[in-house]
Amino acid sequence: MKRDDAVLLPPGVSRADVVAHRGGAVQAQTDWLAEEVPVSLVFNGVSHAVMLATPADLEDFALGFALTEGLLDDESELYGVDVEPVELGIEVHLEVSSASAWRLRERRRTLAGRTGCGLCGTEQLAQVRRALATVPALKLSMAALARAQRELRGHQALQQLTGATHAAAWCRRDGYVALLREDVGRHNALDKLVGAVVRAGLPAADGFFCITSRASFEMVQKTAAAGVGLLAAVSAPTRLAVDTAQGLGVALAGFVRGDDAVAYTFAERFQPADPTQAAEHGH
Repeated sequence: MKRDDAVLLPPGVSRADVVAHRGGAVQAQTDWLAEEVPVSLVFNGVSHAVMLATPADLEDFALGFALTEGLLDDESELYGVDVEPVELGIEVHLEVSSASAWRLRERRRTLAGRTGCGLCGTEQLAQVRRALATVPALKLSMAALARAQRELRGHQALQQLTGATHAAAWCRRDGYVALLREDVGRHNALDKLVGAVVRAGLPAADGFFCITSRASFEMVQKTAAAGVGLLAAVSAPTRLAVDTAQGLGVALAGFVRGDDAVAYTFAERFQPADPTQAAEHGH
């Protein structure tokens, strides 16, 4: 963390002097902004992707991105990560195996210019939908889902200060938020989380992901790539996200707010707190 006028700020936040207009009153005050910088991911000396991201947890981001994009088969192919601030942003240098470097040459992408942009620069349609193994099934009580959604808010330090970031959390089966990452981009937040889960040695398949955004196709595919069988989103999924979740075995819930949620795939894996409710729906 860094100190700014006696206020301890988390990485990725900076101060701004603003003038607020509220209720007819005008007042000068201090505000806090989420930082957004170009982050270049450089594999064995070759720049592969440039993303706009919050400059925090970049080691997690690099590993998670490489895994969820299929650039690494597993974390053992990553030999080292070095984060280097440069004049125009940040370069994250990854030293990877020769097998990973070969995959990079086969599938070059440049993701430049847009926050949370998932498919910008993809060269072939075949690169969009990847062949992934079906994930292990996970059953979850609605009480656990509600707990995760409630706890999520309390863990979002950047969002509480800035109001400008997304979060992704890995939660235990009881809904306890074990690990959370934030970023201005929803895809980035999930990539950071995936990297953090792997680096922490957590059993990814024994928990689920909870996110503060809509559930897009890429969010579902990244969930499956991480071996996680359930994704809970605060907003709606897309059609392609639902179809992808169905095909990969991912239980997908949207509009997870309070005690409410909508099951879009594998509804039988979401278990009501009241057993009579499950009986009424044939579960």
